[in-house]
Amino acid sequence: MKALIFGITGQDGSLLAKFLLNKGYSVFGTTRKINNTQNLQTLNILNLITLIEIDYNNFYEIKSLIENLSPTEIYNLSGQTSVSKSNFYPIETYNSIFNTTLYILESIRNINCKIKYFNPSSSECFGNIRFKQASETSRFNPISPYASAKCNAHFLANDYKKNYNLFVCTGILSNHESEFRSNDFVTKKIILSAYKISKGQQDSLEMGNISIIRDWGWAEEYIEAIYLMMNSVIPEDYIIATGKSISLEEFIFYTFKKFNLDYKKHLKINKKFVRNNEVNRTSLNISKANQNLCWNPLLNVYDIIDRLILACYNEDYENRI
Repeated sequence: MKALIFGITGQDGSLLAKFLLNKGYSVFGTTRKINNTQNLQTLNILNLITLIEIDYNNFYEIKSLIENLSPTEIYNLSGQTSVSKSNFYPIETYNSIFNTTLYILESIRNINCKIKYFNPSSSECFGNIRFKQASETSRFNPISPYASAKCNAHFLANDYKKNYNLFVCTGILSNHESEFRSNDFVTKKIILSAYKISKGQQDSLEMGNISIIRDWGWAEEYIEAIYLMMNSVIPEDYIIATGKSISLEEFIFYTFKKFNLDYKKHLKINKKFVRNNEVNRTSLNISKANQNLCWNPLLNVYDIIDRLILACYNEDYENRI
């Protein structure tokens, strides 16, 4: 089996590469910057994969790559992943998510309709969930450029699946963490801040709205779910999450407690970190993945925080981007 991973150097791409290598795959991956290999080096797989620098905005370059490699499976894990950044760079965000999806799907349609394709979507697509839990059939209500781009890519992927009989499955992923999470994500900010405060290297943690509720999972478990989706007989869309949500304040409280700190003594609310289009609550139903894929996450958010705290003591953790 030959896998092509778009965005192989990021958290999900690098973890998926290691997973597929362990399954006996030949793994190829794309990146915007050929020297951005820190995650692959940390996982000791850089010499086991073929890394290709590519312009994601160039359809013909993408098409030529797929045509030359003839992969059996394509995983699209590229694109801008920060909701907050999408507010400042909406055009770049949309292009990196929607256009790349279109270019890959159109390449598959023209080259080989038997190539399997994984499309990454996001729980941000649901917006503020006003009912008990969102399922795969719940209505999308995006409230950020990032979520809008993900929604359009989701619809496009399903259009190609129906119109051209392609094997396309979409994972609607909730927030998922690992020691490979980049510095612009709030979970890493919280944990590193608590760590530095405990060492006397920092005085406070500045945050915006800490009442928001999210479903946080462990990235490696989500990678397994993606693999199961791609190896199903029938391609379907699945919510991949833990099914349990907590507030950001609870996340902060638990993290600081692990360092024997009272978060209230160090937390400062800064309005500049408050977004007008913030999703206030995410609550997700994972019963379809439980039943069809026999997938059930083993780690809860507190297990995840414990693992991320351990990663703080790795000298490379703070500098990962």
